[in-house]
Amino acid sequence: MLTLRLSPEPASATRARDVTRTHLAPVCPDDVVENAALVVTELVSNVVVHALTDMLLVVDVVPGRVDLRVQDSSPQQPRLQAASLESVGGRGLAIVDELATAWGVEHQRGMKVVWAEIDYPVPAGALRPR
Repeated sequence: MLTLRLSPEPASATRARDVTRTHLAPVCPDDVVENAALVVTELVSNVVVHALTDMLLVVDVVPGRVDLRVQDSSPQQPRLQAASLESVGGRGLAIVDELATAWGVEHQRGMKVVWAEIDYPVPAGALRPR
């Protein structure tokens, strides 16, 4: 499991994307790594732009699923919105919605957690009985 504290600055999205790729590359298919990196970039960017608080990124993987979580201390509820063709932003959660198997928002102890799951097929024989 990867955990990383980030500050609300634009460079945090790049850092989150890079560490997510590094963490997942040895154990996940390439397309899953890239989708997870893009989802993390969007979740962290939302905190940078809208929540403006420090955040905690958690990336976990089990065979067949990547779990992504970004926690911040803003009460602001993220919303999936339709962006016009002319708008510069507003597509972050639409990207998350498209790439993730599931995503949502939880509120815990004054903190907000936006989470996403990306499921992927596990090749036969990849799981060994313990």
